[in-house]
Amino acid sequence: MTTVHDVAASSTSLAPERFTASGNRTASELRTLGEIEQRLLWLSTMTVHHCNHVRINESGMKVGGHQASTASLVTVMTALWFDALQSDDRVSVKPTAAPALYSIAYLLGALEKHDMESLRGFGGLQAYPSRTKNGPVVDYSTGSMGLGANASVWDALTRRYLTDHFGQSAIGRHYALLGDAELDEGAVWEAVLDPMVGQLGAVTWVVDVNRQALDRPVARSTTRRIRKLFDAAGWQVIDLEYGQVLESLFHEPGGEELRQLLNTMTNREFHRLLRGSPQEVRSALTTGRAPWSALSKLVASLDNKHLLAAIRNVGGHDLPTLLNAFARIDDSRPTVILAHTIKGYGLPIEAHADNHSALLGVEQIRKLADLSGMDIDQPWERFDDRSPEGLRCKEAALRLRRRDATSLTPPSPPADLRRTPKGRASTQQAFGSLLLDLKRSAPDVAARLVTVSPDVSSTTNLGGWINKAGVWEPAPGTDQDGDHGLLRWDSTAEGQHIELGIAETNLVGLLTELGSSWSRWGQPLFPVGTVYDAFVTRALEPWSFGLYSGGQSILVGTPAGTALGPEGGAHQSVITPSIGLEQPGCVAYEPAFALDFEWCFLAALGNLGKPGGESAYFRLSTRAIDQTLAAVPHDSVQRATRRRQAVAGGYVLHKAEVPSVTIVAMGAVLPEALTAVEELQRGGFGADLVCVTSADLLYRAARARSGLGDAPHWILRDLFPGQRALPMVTVLDGHPHTLAFLAALHQVEVTSLGVTEFGQSGDIADVFRHHGIDAAGIAMAALDLIE
Repeated sequence: MTTVHDVAASSTSLAPERFTASGNRTASELRTLGEIEQRLLWLSTMTVHHCNHVRINESGMKVGGHQASTASLVTVMTALWFDALQSDDRVSVKPTAAPALYSIAYLLGALEKHDMESLRGFGGLQAYPSRTKNGPVVDYSTGSMGLGANASVWDALTRRYLTDHFGQSAIGRHYALLGDAELDEGAVWEAVLDPMVGQLGAVTWVVDVNRQALDRPVARSTTRRIRKLFDAAGWQVIDLEYGQVLESLFHEPGGEELRQLLNTMTNREFHRLLRGSPQEVRSALTTGRAPWSALSKLVASLDNKHLLAAIRNVGGHDLPTLLNAFARIDDSRPTVILAHTIKGYGLPIEAHADNHSALLGVEQIRKLADLSGMDIDQPWERFDDRSPEGLRCKEAALRLRRRDATSLTPPSPPADLRRTPKGRASTQQAFGSLLLDLKRSAPDVAARLVTVSPDVSSTTNLGGWINKAGVWEPAPGTDQDGDHGLLRWDSTAEGQHIELGIAETNLVGLLTELGSSWSRWGQPLFPVGTVYDAFVTRALEPWSFGLYSGGQSILVGTPAGTALGPEGGAHQSVITPSIGLEQPGCVAYEPAFALDFEWCFLAALGNLGKPGGESAYFRLSTRAIDQTLAAVPHDSVQRATRRRQAVAGGYVLHKAEVPSVTIVAMGAVLPEALTAVEELQRGGFGADLVCVTSADLLYRAARARSGLGDAPHWILRDLFPGQRALPMVTVLDGHPHTLAFLAALHQVEVTSLGVTEFGQSGDIADVFRHHGIDAAGIAMAALDLIE
């Protein structure tokens, strides 16, 4: 069979005299790996071809795929899965190389023919690796640039945490295969530069340096700069620029001149060289040099076949070089391997500027089948079990077989701590108090709590918890100087708070992996992260992707809204309530009172760390409210009813004898809503007041009542009975459309009040008045509807 090395004129097949076996790998073993590499190239290319040109496509639209981006990583993935990888290791694969990941799973027996034919089909193999949709062949969901690589870092941190707290084994490595263009994403460097990451020796990134982005070749090489950035962050840097063929040529007369020439070429010049004919390559290497120069003689000594092999002999496509690199990993610190590759390697479209989304034609696929020794009509053939390649696949499958990760059942939080707050308090204060109360009243639950903050612990009310539960780091005890303020920062192996730098992307990335520990490592955690609510939008995309990836956690956005008046408009969140309502995989709460928060938070904890669980988002306020306004029932049955309603989305706080209007309020504006009810009542107009704790759950109930979803909808009858369908005023300290849907329940008139502009500094009363969400504004809106 002709291998990919023959197709691309690579070193391993074409010039065996120019390299030696890697370690104890013999030339025979390397040839076996080369055959597997070729089969992976064929299978991954064919899966994309099948979904575009073979499978019935009723819409006629291009299905797409990334044959070139997959091909650039095939050699790396062959060396990793079929030699270096161990069962306790985990790998994040760049999204555009998903076909190669699926092809490896197929050769190892984890996928079948019908799976390979389902790529990008409904219910089939996802376009990009998805842990929730295509597990267990996928370790990390990828598909948003950079976030998959970051996941390997935060999972390594999670695994270290589990080792310290529950004796979990942490002997495996966490690999990430990412494209060099992904390093343009700022989120990558936020993770790399966090001080704790430098302590994670289990992390190994392999960067696919193919020097091409989506639209074009990268204008100039950035490898040296990347090298310096990783080195400055404390990473081990292994640069695989050239393979063994070129490295041997560099030691011959004229070789150093050849090295300098290749090093100083622009990316575009190098890609033109890769696409050139032998004559064009010779001309590019020797133009301006005398025929008797050392470089000219070196080039002349190579026949056309070996010349093209040498030019393509970059480190990321040289198996011995890759195997040596994996053997050199320093497990005392994170490692990055810069594997120089060729985009489209082994395919007719290699190194072409427009190959990112290019698809091979039928005739090109036929030629690749011939070169690969495959039958295009029987494209999914595995190796014969008795062949060296078949035996290698069987050995890899056995080596990578994982122990069943039986997940422990998480402890159930109490539904009610049986206290009734009095005096003035904010929901943010209630948050800090509840964490401490759990330490006392539910220690088994508190033992699974882990809090995370991007340098906003004190301002999000985590101080008491931190002093009680302690701080955790991968290498505890590194800063035990005893110089403390209000918070004690000495870290221990038993600590339960993780303090990150100011990077919201890192916060939600770590929450995702902590929240995946139950399904990945069998140990459920209750991860809780705090962030200024205005900056939830800064973390929105990685947070959303983390929810898609199956992480179950609680995100606390606090302080929130224009109630944070003195801080100015930049810190006053407006759109986050509707984000919570619209975010899949997460239930959003915005309670007004401390006890409402407590009930809802305990319920949210009970949804974490298990199959069918769900994340939660709490929007909390620093505004202190008189807790007696909640009018919590003294009767135990009525209290239980109130709790059940609060957890389901809301409750009726005031019921008029003869109502003329319904006021629906959520969050920090409840005192203004109550005052408006009193003013209306003094004017002779009765008003019902509904206190909403979760617009999200009420919206789900409304959809379910219409037959769209299976959420319970009894809460709507309790809050909005048909016999009391009246004109409605909705109000919250956020965008008004968040609650506007409620008027559709009984087709009543509605005025939706909220915040639609950027805020400004000021007293809460002034700011609320400015936005029309003060008591007078609510009452006037109600009177306009009544009259």
